[in-house]
Amino acid sequence: MKKKVLIAVKTYPSISAKYNELVCTAGFDEDGNWIRIYPIPFRKLEFNKRYEKYRWIEIDLVKNTSDFRPESFRPKNILDENFIVFHDKVGTKSNWAERKLVVLKNVYNDMTQLILDAKTKNKHTSLAVFKPTLIKDFICEPCKREWSYRQKANLQQQSLFEEKSNFEVVKKLPYKFSYVFEDINGRVCKLMNEDWEVGALYWNCLERKGGDEKAACADVINKYLNDFAKTKDLYFYLGTTKLHHLRAPNPFIIIGTFHPKKETQLKLEFA
Repeated sequence: MKKKVLIAVKTYPSISAKYNELVCTAGFDEDGNWIRIYPIPFRKLEFNKRYEKYRWIEIDLVKNTSDFRPESFRPKNILDENFIVFHDKVGTKSNWAERKLVVLKNVYNDMTQLILDAKTKNKHTSLAVFKPTLIKDFICEPCKREWSYRQKANLQQQSLFEEKSNFEVVKKLPYKFSYVFEDINGRVCKLMNEDWEVGALYWNCLERKGGDEKAACADVINKYLNDFAKTKDLYFYLGTTKLHHLRAPNPFIIIGTFHPKKETQLKLEFA
């Protein structure tokens, strides 16, 4: 089926045992329903097929029958030259007014309710817009600095069957970044942020700081804690992984942020 999707999410590239390097993409259809497009080897697409966030695209999708989550679809034929068609970009005019019409149709603020919806049979909500009530912290923690031996072995095996042998796999982030926040009922959650943008920001800050990882992490924390959390009207895009959806007590991670300016900030600027 042909679907128009407003792209809102692109996660930092990961290594899949089955599909090689992948980016999880998600967005909204014209009725405001979530659509997950997976698997898709985003960085291996021809440059003119690489979609940007908040661009409407038209793409031929089929339900991903290997995934029980209702929002999950896959491209019908990624090898088709015209498998994706680009439409208008939705900009930030009037404090993201046009984006808000699409994104903020259904917003959760109760994490317990969201998890219940995720675990409920015949519902299995796996993508959501979430409004935190209070941001308590943004944390940078060291993690494994390289892809695992198994992941590297899989990549080498995959490369034997690919024409583009000069493809360079994305660098693994040596840190994981997480928000700590409260929901409307005071429930405290710590969720990892796997948005592509937080990873890209880290690498950019690291280059600007001459390779000083501590300083780079401080800059990332400053952006997400002191800018987004204090001067922006911050929402999270939350998503689950298929593996942990039914197993983890809280299966959600942050896969993106939506952050127009606070209305009070706008009033001050125009006063």
